[in-house]
Formats: sequence, C-alpha cells, structure tokens
Amino acid sequence: MNLLHLKYAVVIAETSSMTKAAEALFTTQPNLSRAIRELETTLGIQIFKRTSKGICPTAEGEEFLGYARKILSQVDMVEDMYRNNRKSAQRFSISVPRASYISCAFTQFVETLDPGMRAEIFYKETNSQRAIYNILNADYKLGILRYQDVYEKYFQDLLAEKGLASQLICEFQYRLLFSRNHPLAQKPELTLQDLNAYWEIAHADPYVPSLPLSTVRKNEIYDGVDKHIFVFERGSQMDLLSQTQKAFMWVSPIPKRMLDQLGLVQRSCPEPNRRYRDVLIYKKEYSFSDLDRLFVETLCQVQKETWDQAESLEKALV
Repeated sequence: MNLLHLKYAVVIAETSSMTKAAEALFTTQPNLSRAIRELETTLGIQIFKRTSKGICPTAEGEEFLGYARKILSQVDMVEDMYRNNRKSAQRFSISVPRASYISCAFTQFVETLDPGMRAEIFYKETNSQRAIYNILNADYKLGILRYQDVYEKYFQDLLAEKGLASQLICEFQYRLLFSRNHPLAQKPELTLQDLNAYWEIAHADPYVPSLPLSTVRKNEIYDGVDKHIFVFERGSQMDLLSQTQKAFMWVSPIPKRMLDQLGLVQRSCPEPNRRYRDVLIYKKEYSFSDLDRLFVETLCQVQKETWDQAESLEKALV
C-alpha cells in the first residue's frame, strides 16, 4: 500500500467512475483498476462495488476511505509546512447549523485574531449528520448539533456510540422571521393560522439518527401550511425573506444588528411547543486549543446577548 493508491481510491470515490477518475489523475483506466485490485488484496477487503449509479464504496470501503482522507490531508499539511519553510499554522475547524447567532459569533471570533498569527480556519454550515461525519472522517475538531429536545436520546445514543462528547450551548423555542414589510410583522399577536396564506422557507436536510428524512422533515413542518420552499444555504434563505412579503421562516433568535441590516423582524408565536437544543460536540479524547476556547467563549457571549435582545424587542411590541 502506498500514498498513490490511497489517492486513487479517494478520487474514485469522489467521481463514482473509473473513467472520470483516470482522467482526473492523468493515468489510464487499466492502471487505475490494477492499483485498486492490489490495494484490495493487500487490505483483504472490497473497497468498491458497481451499482446502477456508478462505482460506490462498500461499508468497509467507506471506513477505509475515511482513514485514507485523513492520511492524505496530514501529508498535504506536512508538505506545505516544509515546502514553504514556514511554522505550522494554528488550525480551527467547526461544522455548525445554519444559525445567524453562530455566524455572528464566528465573525467576532475572526475579528479578534492576530493578523500576524498563521492560522487556517474552516467553518462549514451543514446539518447534524454532516457535522458528526466531519469530526469522524474529515478532520474537523468541533461541531454543533441542533435538534428538538424530544430527540435527545437519539442523539446522545449516537454520540456515545461514536465516542463523541457533548456540551449544551443553549435551549430555545423558534421564532418567526419576516420581512419588516410583511403583513404579519407588526400584528400584535400571532397564531399558526395566520401563516396559512404564506410560503414557509425551511432547511432541506434535517436529520435525526435512525429516522428517515421524510419523517424528520414532516416533524419540522407546522400543520396548516402547505406551501414550502426547501433551501440548503442560509444566505439564500435570508435573501428570500428580505426580498418578499409572502414568506416566513422559523429560526433561533437572531442578533439585532443582522435584523436591521437585512430589514427583517423576528416574532414569537406561543402555539408551537417545540424546544430545540444547540450542542457542541467533539471527540472525547480531544484537548481544546486556544482558538477553540476563544471561539466557544465568543459563541456563549453572543448567544446570551442575542437572547436578551430578542426578549427586549418582543417586550417593545407589547
């Protein structure tokens, strides 16, 4: 087994095609196939299988590819460090839900960093499944999960199984988010029935372990609204909300600065009794770096300020 064979396997997994992988690697398909056979013989496992959708990793192959990606990533870091004759960079990496208070905390965190310090910062907005995967297989150090409290056991069982520790950041109920010009933005009291005539913007990929996506998505959608726009990317969600008076979204509290900047209004609605949790996760054996501790401290500060602002804004409407 050598590094070149590891790279071959990773590129095949990324392209799901021997032909495309061979083109990307500037080699021939027979040479690529021979290398994978040798690798599988050395390891004593089958890495790939052919399906109607192309070449896909087997279960053992997925596990192997996770290690292969880590090895190749570490090799790249070492080569970069010594090729450029530079000191090793401090590294911070986190996967988070699409939450505005977290993105604001991240912005403040970056603003406090010393520009003379060499650092590599990775910030990925995604769902809980990918956040867990990134820690286990993509060399991310931290993640934040968001889930309804009724799914606490599902997630805690999964974290224990994967050897991950968790730390509660906050609990909250979702608020409604509108354009400031939306017909409901200044309505004294809101009910679920008020939302029937409008489009609900929702995350496209909610996740709960052991439950199918259709079930989880249904549990995230409120009864009475039959018009939905499923969007993955938070920036597009905010743009839709700020540019139309026909949409709304359920969100965690948002910093006032962002509401003012985007021309949005957040309101509470007493009827849905769903509580959510944001939970920090990391490998049990992981020791926090200085950058990790700085981010978590900034995150907790911004979270508290944001929740306090939301309460103040709500009281002002009464």
